[in-house]
Amino acid sequence: MSAELDFIVPGDPAQLTGGYLYDAHIVEELRARGWTVRVHGLRGRFPQADGEARCALASTLAALPVGRTVVIDGLALGGLPDIALAHAGRLALVALVHHPLADEHGLDALARRCLLASERAALSAVRVAITTSAHTARRLADFGLQPARVRVVEPGVAALPLAAADGEPPRLLCVASLTPRKGQDVLVDALARISTLPWQCELVGSTTRAPVFAARVARRIAASALQARIALRGECDMDALRAAYAGADLFVLPSHYEGYGMVIDEAIGAGLPVLTTTGGALAATLPPEAGLAVPPGDAGALADALRLLLEDRPRRLALRAGARRARAGRRTWAQAGVEFAAALRRALAP
Repeated sequence: MSAELDFIVPGDPAQLTGGYLYDAHIVEELRARGWTVRVHGLRGRFPQADGEARCALASTLAALPVGRTVVIDGLALGGLPDIALAHAGRLALVALVHHPLADEHGLDALARRCLLASERAALSAVRVAITTSAHTARRLADFGLQPARVRVVEPGVAALPLAAADGEPPRLLCVASLTPRKGQDVLVDALARISTLPWQCELVGSTTRAPVFAARVARRIAASALQARIALRGECDMDALRAAYAGADLFVLPSHYEGYGMVIDEAIGAGLPVLTTTGGALAATLPPEAGLAVPPGDAGALADALRLLLEDRPRRLALRAGARRARAGRRTWAQAGVEFAAALRRALAP
């Protein structure tokens, strides 16, 4: 197989969410290993594709020569099965599935059923699916994929400065786009329950991906009179993000579901203790010595765990020590790149 690849993502490839950053790191590592990779960002709305999205994927695939290997991010693939099936005979299609589309939080029953059927049909068109966690790999069995057609390539983590993580009052950090699946509304409710304790909190992440939800979070902050203690920072560049990690004392991710949870690795890479949920792959992503996990969507359980870690400084520092130990064993993006290339070669070899 020629080390030549087309990589298709929905929208601007330079977006700063976990999925797009994963894609960008993998492309960079493949290129460093001699692969020729062309990245295509598709116009239009995904995953419930509009006409512009349909035309963008169809024209991009039609322009590729017979036999070309094509990785399609699952966000672009899952809603357009007919286009994938139309090109399955002439192109070697590979799905990159961060998590199934129907597992997005907040979908109504009809939308969930439609996405399940659509993604199942789309995945039938690919030679192999690459997932970012064993949890998602197991989930794909529900879409008719046999284990031989699924490969797992977990993310790497870039080096980050070591956070002191011993401040008083503790600074809490949550890094995630403000979307329903990420659960910042649950975090605000939990923080309102422990407002008598000393703490400050930063929410770093885009407020424009789900503006209605972001506005609801802002209203909850105001209704709880926590505007001076919970800061909505919006999306920030990498320098500002590194500074946020370095200045934090406890990392909190209240997601309802994650296909992996790259920010957990980032927090551990900074030596931060972590409080998260057991949603999706998060139960396996967090090393137990580095943090605590509570059921997703449970503001009371989240508040209890926050109270424990805020009031019991030795416990928090013990988890910090665990995070620092785990930090030494974090995977690199170079490792992930080697595994991704091997997955492509094994899966697509004659």
